[in-house]
Amino acid sequence: QVRLVESGGGLVQAGGSLRLSCADSPGLVNIVAVGWYRQAPGKQRELVASISESANTKYANSVKGRFIISRERSETTVYLQMNSLKPEDTAVYYCNFVINPVSWGQGTQVTVSP
Repeated sequence: QVRLVESGGGLVQAGGSLRLSCADSPGLVNIVAVGWYRQAPGKQRELVASISESANTKYANSVKGRFIISRERSETTVYLQMNSLKPEDTAVYYCNFVINPVSWGQGTQVTVSP
């Protein structure tokens, strides 16, 4: 059973940076399209960034120019570098496969203070 594990969240002031990590036990993040999603209180989960098998990346307009998704195959990890964070980026962040998603992990909390 594939299990996704997110880490790297925390509390940061507006303008700060965080790097989130996403890994799974079989290492499928190395070979399939992976997305980073977030869910803020009272809101639906949304896709903020994705990376394809061939490393093509896409971003939601709200994070374009501030977030960078990348894959490090040697570490079997997909990262989300988040820069110039804003209070509205506060949410629980999750990763999952874009096609044929598996059960959601616990996510990692990101809190941005004004």
